[in-house]
Amino acid sequence: MASHNDFGKKAEDLAVDFLKEKEYTILARNFRFQKSEIDIIAEKDNLIIFTEVKARSTDVFLLPQEAVDKKKIKSIVFAANNYLEKFNKNNEVRFDIIAVLRNEKEKLLINHITDAFEALDAH
Repeated sequence: MASHNDFGKKAEDLAVDFLKEKEYTILARNFRFQKSEIDIIAEKDNLIIFTEVKARSTDVFLLPQEAVDKKKIKSIVFAANNYLEKFNKNNEVRFDIIAVLRNEKEKLLINHITDAFEALDAH
């Protein structure tokens, strides 16, 4: 596996641990529907939270969260709708981004962006 894939997996594991510490219940990881994928699906306060994890080793060109473009949002919303239907969930939903950035000292910094986008933005 390429080192960037290892970094991505490490960032996702870090994001899951972060959410668990904040008392989120993890419902699924890497949920796939057709070509779409949701990194983490969690629940808290009766909300279903669909979370995209973006990791970067540098912010020189782009902040991690800036990599979530309209096409990616549409893909996440598509998979989220399938998840809600498949598991018969009627909860309110929220879409979050967890950005993981490696700083100069090789420390991983987490930025949890709640309500990062709305399903309506995907149209």
